[in-house]
Amino acid sequence: MTALKKYQRLECGGLWRETPQDQRRDVLVRFGDATLVLSDPKSGTAISHWSLPAIERINKGEEPPIFAPGVDASESLELTDPEMIAALGAVRHAVQAATARPGRLRGVLLTGTTLAVLAIGVFWLPGALVRHTASVVPPAQRADLGQRALDDLARVTGANCSNQFGLQALASVSERVFGPVDTPILYVMPEGVEQPLHLPGDVIVLPRRMIEQANGPEAVAGAALVERLRARAEDPIIPMLEHAGLRATLQLLTTAALPDEAIAGYGEALLRTAPLALPDASVLAAFEAAQIPVTPYALAIDPDGKTTAGLAAGDPYKGLSPSPLIPDESWVALQGICGG
Repeated sequence: MTALKKYQRLECGGLWRETPQDQRRDVLVRFGDATLVLSDPKSGTAISHWSLPAIERINKGEEPPIFAPGVDASESLELTDPEMIAALGAVRHAVQAATARPGRLRGVLLTGTTLAVLAIGVFWLPGALVRHTASVVPPAQRADLGQRALDDLARVTGANCSNQFGLQALASVSERVFGPVDTPILYVMPEGVEQPLHLPGDVIVLPRRMIEQANGPEAVAGAALVERLRARAEDPIIPMLEHAGLRATLQLLTTAALPDEAIAGYGEALLRTAPLALPDASVLAAFEAAQIPVTPYALAIDPDGKTTAGLAAGDPYKGLSPSPLIPDESWVALQGICGG
């Protein structure tokens, strides 16, 4: 969340538990753009990704503070670093300020410019109102809206797959594809998701079928890479506001609140939405930069090659054997992410 720029690149040590019954484990904690990344301090391998807006302190009034990636989460993290603790407190304050205080979307929602856009949007160009509202939603609230959209999606698909070893492998894939800074959070839902999806707040949802049927992690990594390209090509807040409608969009713009009923059904609608088409050249360039072969992804989404022939033909790593994206044991764990 770039609203908290002074904390970017912040790192410290912490004590992490996978479940309340497990022993505490030393981890390296890194504060990112929208996520808190927990890594093994020796190998540097990502263990878990937490969405910053979802993090809750679970022992208020006690010391040292203990945090969790949500009220019902099994994981926990004990911290003693004052700056990291302050950073997480600032995140919570930013989320509350963005969602609970009328008129506080960047503090300028009722300026003359906004009123002018309101008038234009209401009477002539509703699309302009949606785009303007999307442009002023701060990062903290974007991430919060993304989590709410994910919750709505889960009503159709079931809660995200949460096998801990699989989650660690998924975090490793994300870090390998996108790097250790500003890494998106990847989710796998147990059913209903037939194609990759993205949500506000740098959230990417991957199909369980693709993970379980692929011969290796390259197709999964490619799907995540392409989905983030789509998120960068079109602001993911825009289709969410189009679903919410003009009245809800006005409410978000003027009061910084989007009612739950405006989000209801968005997850199901997203499942029916055709993915945004991207130019082959931009996709191939992204795969080359990430050092990922594109052919496994192309075959995974279109085995007949009717729509992905250009990608397969232009694969910069065709016929080559790049180094494995993640270890074999991590890939096996990822394929079992929806298991018990």
